[in-house]
Amino acid sequence: MRDGGTLALRNAQAGQLSRVPVMGIDDLGALVVDSVRAGAAVSALFASPAAALRAGRADGRFFLTVVLQHPERGSLRLARAEVGSSYPSMTPDCPSVHLFEREIAEQWNLRPEGHPWLKPVRFHEALPGAAPGGRASAPGPRCGDAAFFKVEGEEVHEVAVGPVHAGVIEPGHFRFQCHGETVLHLEISLGYQHRGVEASLSAGPDNRSVHFAETLAGDTSVGHAVAFCQAWEALAGCAVPARALAIRAIALELERAANHVGDLGALAGDVGFLPTASWCGRIRGDILNMTALMCGSRFGRGLARPGGVGFDLDERLADQLREQLREAVRDARAACGLLWTAPSVVARFEGTGSLAAATAREIGLVGPAARACGIERDVRRDLPTGLYRFTHIPVSTWPTGDVLARAQVRWLEVQRSFAFIEEQLRALPAGELRAPVARLAPGRIVASLVEGWRGEICHVAASEQGGRFALYKVVDPSFHNWFGLALAMRAGQVSDFPLCNKSFNLSYCGHDL
Repeated sequence: MRDGGTLALRNAQAGQLSRVPVMGIDDLGALVVDSVRAGAAVSALFASPAAALRAGRADGRFFLTVVLQHPERGSLRLARAEVGSSYPSMTPDCPSVHLFEREIAEQWNLRPEGHPWLKPVRFHEALPGAAPGGRASAPGPRCGDAAFFKVEGEEVHEVAVGPVHAGVIEPGHFRFQCHGETVLHLEISLGYQHRGVEASLSAGPDNRSVHFAETLAGDTSVGHAVAFCQAWEALAGCAVPARALAIRAIALELERAANHVGDLGALAGDVGFLPTASWCGRIRGDILNMTALMCGSRFGRGLARPGGVGFDLDERLADQLREQLREAVRDARAACGLLWTAPSVVARFEGTGSLAAATAREIGLVGPAARACGIERDVRRDLPTGLYRFTHIPVSTWPTGDVLARAQVRWLEVQRSFAFIEEQLRALPAGELRAPVARLAPGRIVASLVEGWRGEICHVAASEQGGRFALYKVVDPSFHNWFGLALAMRAGQVSDFPLCNKSFNLSYCGHDL
């Protein structure tokens, strides 16, 4: 349906691509700015060659497509504008799109005129079909080979961290501008994990596509696989059986609980509180082993498949999972309960890495990081799909926006995920595991959102003749949140960075794709 000059769709509902309104770029910019000021959020903003979406158009023209999330309406609104090699930047009036516009410039040579800090996002060459001319048409700069923001003044100095780190973690470069120990500004440069997975998905769908989706961010294999499956199913007109929806939801909540428990243990380790650090590492493993019982993979690979799931939960296995869940609940309460009763831990968490709610809204923060600023934003409630349409998980929030808040939100979500899993294991619906999936219907578009453990995952797909994708766009929650970490460090101490970084725990490869 049309809604105020846009195409309004439910989450994971396909619509006719031809019904996505094409407006002037000034009108699209005004739509984005006015909608965000009114409480909407930008789930995706991306470019694609016009020739790929509308046959017969000459090369050199592009569509800018926006997906706006309206939680109060329970809907997504899509619109687009046709542009040439440049367009007026929306970033000065809507900071939450600043990284989207930088990505568009790098991928397609489309320059957002007036963007305040236009530099590479992933340091790759422009995609085939990009506009001629411009920086990105030449071989792209090497990772980290770009200008960094400089602060000048007496006793101001710079601290560079990474991209290679002391721990077994992914590469990322962090540039601190400091006065003494106080951080004036942190700039984060990523791109070292760029693998071209999004481009590989655009070539599908085929037998490899779901495997690519599972590797977008390895610790979110279930979340990205479900988002991909929902998109494929919507474009193919496939109805997923109820039993499969329940098994997917159980796997999603196990993934959430495992990562949150692991993060709570890592936060404890960062402040030298070893009892919780040691216990949570083991408990995280126990939860991952529950996922392995379901499908043979601790990260849930092979479970979500187009049309349903690849593995069943019989009564014996469901009982075994419930027993292991009870043990995990008991141990997690003991281990995490120690955090909140240790004055030294609470004192170190309180006030560290604080982010105001207004700032979080302005930059488009998602997931636990947003909810820790008191923002009630959760796809499971606002735009539910699958089993979440029929059951309710309360949104967990905390008002203070600091490390303590991000830890508390994680702990609240762990407990509510445990309760949800227990309930679903007791009442698994009967029926089939998988429905047949037809070829994609041509000329359709869908936005598929899933509340992953880091926050909102967004997959946007459009179909063309021959049952192929005309485009495929992925937005991992880390793409929204890395700038939030940079702002949380302002006026903090350099020594706060490991704790702040872990309290966000963002994905490098999920950002780089």
